[in-house]
Amino acid sequence: MKMAKLTLIFLISFASMIPSLRGNIGHFDEVWQKRAEEAKKNLLEAYVPDPENVTDSFNLHVSNHPGADDDNEEFDVVDESKNSTRRSLRQGKRRYRGPCQATNPIDRCWRCTKNWAKNRKRLARCALGFGRGTSGGRRGKIYLVTDNSDNDIANPRPGTLRHAVVQNGPLWIIFARDMNIKLKAELLVTSDKTIDGRGANVHIAYGAGITLQFVKNVIIHGLHIHHVIASSGGMIRDSADHLGVRTAADGDGISIFGSTNIWIDHVSMSRCQDGLIDAIQGSTAITISNCHFTHHNDAILLGAHDSYAGDEKMQVTLAFNHFGQGLVQRMPRCRWGFFHVVNNDYTHWRLYAIGGSGHPTIISQGNRFIAPPENHLKQVTKRDYATEAEWKTWTWRSEDDIMMNGAFFIESGNPKWKKPAKKYMIKPKNGLYATRLTRFAGALNCKPKKKC
Repeated sequence: MKMAKLTLIFLISFASMIPSLRGNIGHFDEVWQKRAEEAKKNLLEAYVPDPENVTDSFNLHVSNHPGADDDNEEFDVVDESKNSTRRSLRQGKRRYRGPCQATNPIDRCWRCTKNWAKNRKRLARCALGFGRGTSGGRRGKIYLVTDNSDNDIANPRPGTLRHAVVQNGPLWIIFARDMNIKLKAELLVTSDKTIDGRGANVHIAYGAGITLQFVKNVIIHGLHIHHVIASSGGMIRDSADHLGVRTAADGDGISIFGSTNIWIDHVSMSRCQDGLIDAIQGSTAITISNCHFTHHNDAILLGAHDSYAGDEKMQVTLAFNHFGQGLVQRMPRCRWGFFHVVNNDYTHWRLYAIGGSGHPTIISQGNRFIAPPENHLKQVTKRDYATEAEWKTWTWRSEDDIMMNGAFFIESGNPKWKKPAKKYMIKPKNGLYATRLTRFAGALNCKPKKKC
């Protein structure tokens, strides 16, 4: 009888996980089976056995960033004694009207040149962190989106964003003009694509979101993604030569499922029905940088289940992001993998900033954390589903972070966490510089023939 009960519990638990394991795939046909197998191979190829080498390589770029230590350079240091520590922001960001400034090494790689529009693909050389090898559609042609409609999800019209992202082979996708795109169903992006919103004001809003499933090498840059809602499934085109049944999508802004080498940069996100960004089911080699997040409850989820050990190779860098007005929690929430949270600016949260379960490794370096005014909300960190005796063994470290308005980070694990050779040991910029490093987070107002 006891064995029968245990079997029943297992079957119920497994059945509850099937939708997430299959990721909205209505019929797991040979095409999707092949993609899943390729995704496993991509995971193993992208995984870094010594992730500290990547974090310190990133820190090397930041520390070597010209002007970062120049006493003549302006940077924002906020008086901790005042409630005005939170930025006076319009939608969480002040409009900057001065000359072009590239305040962090990713931006310095491509911004502030007048010919950026003629040399768009230079961006593909600029990723740092775990997603550093992502080149997107650099080896492909330019695809110009001219039509903001999404009327036929089975046979998308040429010139639409949906038609662009399902084409075989690499493509660099740009937009002919300002657009508001309301997606009828989740937008399934194939491998080797760049969605580049520079030069146009592009909003993905009031419809479905973007899905990266069993793909690799994708860049998403310069979009506004907001008010994404849950969407029904049906027959949806997922490549130029495959049409498949999809179940309902939850309403994530960007969903990363079993995918590798993903770089999300200069994206503004808010008010999605589920998460802003989810990365689950064996995804790795991801960098989320220069983004601006506002007005959302569950911001970023990295790893969906404590029981899914397939996320133990997940490695994600979050750098130069601004976590702004109206955010509640999950900035990010992590499971299993290795997460480098470096030089971000946290100006708002309502429950916690960084959390996790399932023994993730979290290295927080050079961030600024401004706690809410309430005394019970000062803690930056939150551990779930574990006793103190268990989570004390998890490696969660805070180095060169700035804690303001009473914020505090509870560290755990070995303070002498494994580090590489001394030649890599250059510290990240101190949290005092976080505001400057994130000053231009979010989608940029780039104009051709002008510095971006």
